[in-house]
Amino acid sequence: MKNIFITGGEGFIGYHVTKELLKDPDIKVVTYDAQKHYIPFDKSDWALYQNYRIQSIKNDRIIRLRGDCNDRGWLKESLEEYKPECIIHLASLPIASVSNDYPAEAKYNIFDSIMTLLDVLRGVSFSFDRILYISSSMVYGNFLRDDKGAIIPANEDQQCKPVGIYGAMKYSGEHIVHVYNKRFGIPFVIIRPSAVYGPTDCNKRVTEIFLKNAMIGKPLFLDNGGQHKLDFTYVEDVAKGIVLASFSPNALGETFNLTRGEGRKIAELADIVAQLVPNTKIEKSDIVPYRPNRGTLDISKVKSLLGYSSQFSLEQGMKKYYEFNKNFWERVSINIYDEL
Repeated sequence: MKNIFITGGEGFIGYHVTKELLKDPDIKVVTYDAQKHYIPFDKSDWALYQNYRIQSIKNDRIIRLRGDCNDRGWLKESLEEYKPECIIHLASLPIASVSNDYPAEAKYNIFDSIMTLLDVLRGVSFSFDRILYISSSMVYGNFLRDDKGAIIPANEDQQCKPVGIYGAMKYSGEHIVHVYNKRFGIPFVIIRPSAVYGPTDCNKRVTEIFLKNAMIGKPLFLDNGGQHKLDFTYVEDVAKGIVLASFSPNALGETFNLTRGEGRKIAELADIVAQLVPNTKIEKSDIVPYRPNRGTLDISKVKSLLGYSSQFSLEQGMKKYYEFNKNFWERVSINIYDEL
């Protein structure tokens, strides 16, 4: 039985990674999660959160631990008890806007957490195969443009120039991972996902906001006309990619973009939601997005080295996401229209 230790294992991506790992009957998952919430939950958010946590503990191959990654003593004790072959570090402050508003909290939950984990790992009594550090496409900052002004797909060798606190903290985490590898031999893989979306998300990302607002009759507002592009990536694709990177010998010491590989405008997302939910209103706003100018990420490296392939287009993923939300709210008897 292989033990996989996931910090932030009860979070949005952590939950889906756990489900993917448990498809292998020879894997046991230890989730280590501080159970923090960085934005207020409404009634349907809380039901989603409780629901997927309850689902997670039904499998006898899951061990759930509550703990902060900056609690060195409890973290080390937990690692020593279960001696995992692989550590997947997902614990973080997952919201870019909150990071900009509370930079000290972002440092504690993003940079300090990976620094503490690495420092604990160099002193453990057991050997392990690797640590996966889940970074972000936000480390790139504004994507490069060609001579005609078109955004060039970002590859892993592009110079990183983050423009926000979130991207800066994630990129600092990448640096410290490299340093601990060079100085102490800690084996690593770095993953850069982008605009992850899908069932059980409770962090008020644009996909969640648009879908829920449409379902309760609120308009969808397009900042700057919705021209901003993101490489939207369905959470099941990300989970499968992370699992591939957890075991492949080709992944060691590498950094991977892990996305759909297709930049789409926010306006396109709104149109997709409007097709799923009739009578959805779309309104334009003059507000300029604070996020960097992004677009498509180059995923040729993860395809060639790990055999990764994205299964869900934005249309397919949002349809699946919509069907999940609709069925879930009906099943738990949540009247989302009360939240109007």
